[in-house]
Amino acid sequence: MEIEQRINYLRKVIAYHSKRYYENDAPEISDFEYDKLFEELKSLEALHPEFYSPTSPTLRVGGKALDKFEKVKHEVKMASLTDVFSFEELREFIRRVKSEVGDNTEFSVEPKIDGLSVSLKYEDGALKVGATRGDGTTGEDVTANVKTIRSIPLELTKKASLTVRGEVYMPHKSFEKLNREKEENGENLWANPRNAAAGSLRCLDSKETAKRGLDIFVFNYQAGELEGVNTHKDTIEKISSLGFKTIPLLYVGNDEDEIVNAVIKLGEDRPYLDYDIDGTVIKVNSLEKRREMGEGTSTPKWAVAYKFPPEQKKTKLLDIVIQVGRTGVLTPNAVLEPVKLAGTTVSRATLHNIDIIKEKDIRIGDTVIVQKAGDIIPEVVGSVKESRTGSEEPYNMPEKCPSCGGSLIYDDADDFIDDGEDFTLGALRCTNPFCPAQLERNIEHFASKKAMNIEGVGGKFVKALLKNNLIHDASDLYYIDKSEIASLERMGEKSAENFAKSIENSKNMGLGRLIFALGIRHIGEVASGELANKFGTIDALFDATMEEIKEIGDFGDVMAKSVVDFFKKDETRYIIEKLKNAGVKTSEDVKEVSNEFEGLTFVLTGTLENMTRDEASEMIKARGGKVSSSVSSKTSYVLAGEEAGSKLTKAQSLGVKIIDKEQFLEMCK
Repeated sequence: MEIEQRINYLRKVIAYHSKRYYENDAPEISDFEYDKLFEELKSLEALHPEFYSPTSPTLRVGGKALDKFEKVKHEVKMASLTDVFSFEELREFIRRVKSEVGDNTEFSVEPKIDGLSVSLKYEDGALKVGATRGDGTTGEDVTANVKTIRSIPLELTKKASLTVRGEVYMPHKSFEKLNREKEENGENLWANPRNAAAGSLRCLDSKETAKRGLDIFVFNYQAGELEGVNTHKDTIEKISSLGFKTIPLLYVGNDEDEIVNAVIKLGEDRPYLDYDIDGTVIKVNSLEKRREMGEGTSTPKWAVAYKFPPEQKKTKLLDIVIQVGRTGVLTPNAVLEPVKLAGTTVSRATLHNIDIIKEKDIRIGDTVIVQKAGDIIPEVVGSVKESRTGSEEPYNMPEKCPSCGGSLIYDDADDFIDDGEDFTLGALRCTNPFCPAQLERNIEHFASKKAMNIEGVGGKFVKALLKNNLIHDASDLYYIDKSEIASLERMGEKSAENFAKSIENSKNMGLGRLIFALGIRHIGEVASGELANKFGTIDALFDATMEEIKEIGDFGDVMAKSVVDFFKKDETRYIIEKLKNAGVKTSEDVKEVSNEFEGLTFVLTGTLENMTRDEASEMIKARGGKVSSSVSSKTSYVLAGEEAGSKLTKAQSLGVKIIDKEQFLEMCK
């Protein structure tokens, strides 16, 4: 593969996995694999600066702040660390530092907690703001939630004003308790303590966070009042005296061998800890020498993280079976001879997708090497080819969905559209939105607020309807009798009456809402509205061609093909006929619009004072303009509010005109 192609491929894959890890809390590969990809990209970019890109993931610290909480700008950047994967790399770091700032330089060694990084700001000794790291510059305000963590002091022992950084984590005992409760309730289990900690800290209900048993280690002084400190060890001791639970310093000293031995010892002790660690942090101890060395583009020059490789074992691969997930993804799973790994017995392991099976040349009957991704999720690393006897069988993925017999598509990196849709790199996916394996999720989406807005139709309610055979697809919601609802557990006449009213109201939502509710792949809320405005009726969409659909400004081949393929399905026509017969509106009212924004495309980013994005979007559409979710060279204006993110950066790089709310309102006069 050419260097430029490899760099572009790595950027796309890393951006995808970064989104899964930092924003969705649902990683698909281990930290070790992700870090290897990241280090390869960094090396290639260093060797080939001619392929520099301002959007490369190597220039980012982590994921962007989500919209669930108010955003907080950090007074001191919360940087990530450079990773090293061997003791030789660690020794090279130590020697480089000593050659730069003196042979007598001391280093501290501490565990790298696998959790969620937060900043804690205190004023006059009282906790004022707790915020997640976010992208390192801007995070989420989770103050109400951090206050529920008992090891975080609400008041310090002295009336100091300062900001510290720590890692919120979930102890193993809390994680086990949480998953036991989920299992008893028939809910999906958390994959690992890190994801559970991140999800718990992001609960909108702080009462729920309080139940999760979260903990914290404070490991850094960020800013503010902290007198008489000259070293990292000093700061840890000082902030500990203020009431913080601080990170244990395993070693502080100058000797290279002793530093390495401290890292080795922590690796040996790792299985006995009550919390997850994914490495060791080695820092220059002197604060003055840190300032002298300075910061890199996204990481400090005075610290590294040694990343532990996961524990691995050999066993026999007995079979490969397919699991169809709720999003239609077909995941091959290895059936293994049971083997003890990282404290538990493993008999199943994910193989992710067919590309990985082929790349690693994994066959049924192979002796394979298994490990736990993130020390939690079992996966097959590769086959032991020298152990083969000739009886091993290559594996081929099914050509049709095992759940419904529907057609399959391949999620390729080149087809990734960052539109909020589900995407699993390299996976085969069932294209049938009416597949039984996906049914529950699709019905929930159909009834959601931005779709048909059928109140009260959430996960538990949908499960109850399916369990009692009251529905078999989303259109059946319109044919349920009130008495059937009233007879369900924890329901009654009042609930049944409310459901009936909500169903009746939803019939008049219009074509745009209906298209969005149908869950067509790659077609979000904005695109659904544009389809409704162009074609007017659902019947017209059954006859629409790719060329006609692509006349809509933001529609390319991928989106247009997705629409055409969806309306070719017999299942789609069947569902639409049922919805029509139930009285659901399948057309869009023609709205009177002025034309001052005709031919203009707007992208909205950031927070607009006293105006929601939906309100601004409606104002644009009412004047004949279009609203897009992504910035391109075709974008006319970017309407930017407070805390505007990557869309603003991209607009600046493309020379797109940027306006604020006042300029926008002036244009609307």
